[in-house]
Amino acid sequence: QVQLEESGGGLVQAGGSLRLSCKASGRSFSGHVMAWFRQAPGKERELVASVTSGGTTYHEDTVEGRFTISRHNGLNEVYLEMNALKPEDTAVYYCAAERGNRNLLVAARVDYWGRGTQVTVSS
Repeated sequence: QVQLEESGGGLVQAGGSLRLSCKASGRSFSGHVMAWFRQAPGKERELVASVTSGGTTYHEDTVEGRFTISRHNGLNEVYLEMNALKPEDTAVYYCAAERGNRNLLVAARVDYWGRGTQVTVSS
């Protein structure tokens, strides 16, 4: 019954913007760090951004200044605002939740995963 469901992915031209949303259900995630990972073909899943319940954020270096993670604890939702998209941002983006309060999540320790949403940035 616990689920994370992403939405908002799609095809966009380089320089464009997308806003990803993740709706969590089945339980409260107030005790979890919420995060976005991405995985491109042939590559390992990597942490893109994370946010604690208290609002402390982390953004991977290549997206810093372009992407912004946020969460609405009352709605059990997490968002990723993506601006100035580049072709190298193309990947499946996964919503994730990990019990605790640390920003630097490791994929192997993630407690819940969404199924992913495709983001494709064309040049």
